[in-house]
Amino acid sequence: MPAATVHHPDPAWRARLAMLAIGTAVLWPALVFSEFKPWILFDLQSLAAASQFLAGFLKPALAPEFLAMVLRETWQTVAIATAGLTLALLGAIPATLIITERLSISRLGTLRMHWAARLLRQLVRWVLVLLRSVPELVWAILFVRVVGLGPTAGVLAIALTYSGMLGKVYAEILESTDAHATGALLANGSSRLAALLYGALPESSAELVSYTVYRWECAIRGSAVIGFVGAGGLGQRMDESTRMMAGGEVCTMLIVFVLLVALADAVSKLLRRRLG
Repeated sequence: MPAATVHHPDPAWRARLAMLAIGTAVLWPALVFSEFKPWILFDLQSLAAASQFLAGFLKPALAPEFLAMVLRETWQTVAIATAGLTLALLGAIPATLIITERLSISRLGTLRMHWAARLLRQLVRWVLVLLRSVPELVWAILFVRVVGLGPTAGVLAIALTYSGMLGKVYAEILESTDAHATGALLANGSSRLAALLYGALPESSAELVSYTVYRWECAIRGSAVIGFVGAGGLGQRMDESTRMMAGGEVCTMLIVFVLLVALADAVSKLLRRRLG
């Protein structure tokens, strides 16, 4: 039996060293151009400001007037998310009817699609790509400049972004269902709307509603975030308290925000379980 050697050289040390060098060469320019300077956190002025903020943060604000304001803003956050998602549905449902190839008579081979119809379908697809490509935070910044501070900007921002998301996913869900019922209805002269209601929806309704509920949960998170740019809701108040270095108020609103997201997540899971 051969004696065990004390030192085992790594046979892949050259490859590991090369990967380390490549990773460093790629990461270093990114750190330079992003102006990443972690040592600023240990600056005396930064440490003094952080300690002052944390001293108040550890003592949540519990004044009755402040709690009443937080609850009112929390309800406004939920209202922004719900109203924005409702408007998004008004745009996503017609767009789904246009871009879903399953609902196209031309796919059955009975009729050649007119060039104007093909152009319209492609234009709607491009519009949906544009809407979902721009984050709701960016839309909120734009609408704050147009309509001013307040929940209106938040509702419009969520409506545009989620309209693009819902339209795309709704079409994909409908495309993935069995085409027999929809095709039979269209082949026998049914309208696209009737084919949707009586052919595609019965098979995909649970998945469609489940995704819609999930998006409502995401909209609640989004409505709180876009508040930081002045689009109303709990986020806007949290931003104001942060600017004033009111750590106790920020702590209270952060706790309420976490509870709100947890509640929305629980409601979303319950509804999806019932629908499933």
